[in-house]
Amino acid sequence: MPPLESVMRPLGTLMPAFDLPNQNGGGRVDSRTLAGRPVLVMFLCNHCPYVKHIREALAALGRDLKGKPIQVVAISSNDPVAYPDDAPERMTDEAREAGYTFPYCFDATQEVAKAFDAACTPDFFLYDAQHRLAYRGRLDGSRPRSAEPVTGSELRGAIDTVLAGRAPAAIQHPSIGCSIKWRS
Repeated sequence: MPPLESVMRPLGTLMPAFDLPNQNGGGRVDSRTLAGRPVLVMFLCNHCPYVKHIREALAALGRDLKGKPIQVVAISSNDPVAYPDDAPERMTDEAREAGYTFPYCFDATQEVAKAFDAACTPDFFLYDAQHRLAYRGRLDGSRPRSAEPVTGSELRGAIDTVLAGRAPAAIQHPSIGCSIKWRS
């Protein structure tokens, strides 16, 4: 199946509300508790080669943002029946093995992915402190089997800009990856 590009939602769109179980440490992540600070929402899954390609960079990003005034949340919305590697218990294993320091939540109904217009894994949505969409795009230009190194430069640059209270550049490139595996 060919890779899919992310949907480029209009900048300024409000972050959809969500309340999901965290497979990386337990508990729940309720978007209402994140008021007043920027939020990075990443749609990931365990089996996608595009996510595997940037796995170490995602773990490093989580470590680097720890203690900063931003919340990072990863969400998997894939159908675990058709894709058992993406089942909640495997998400727990993946978070531990990858060294993710951020919540890795399971969207069992797939309603959260639909509310965000998430289309692929990985898919990144960065919201400012008022929870208005400031960046939607890719981590960087690297892809599996490409010569370009994984740097995270585009997403990291957008995060730094939002944390400085400014808007990232309006020209942003869509993420590319595996389609979200929707239930039939």
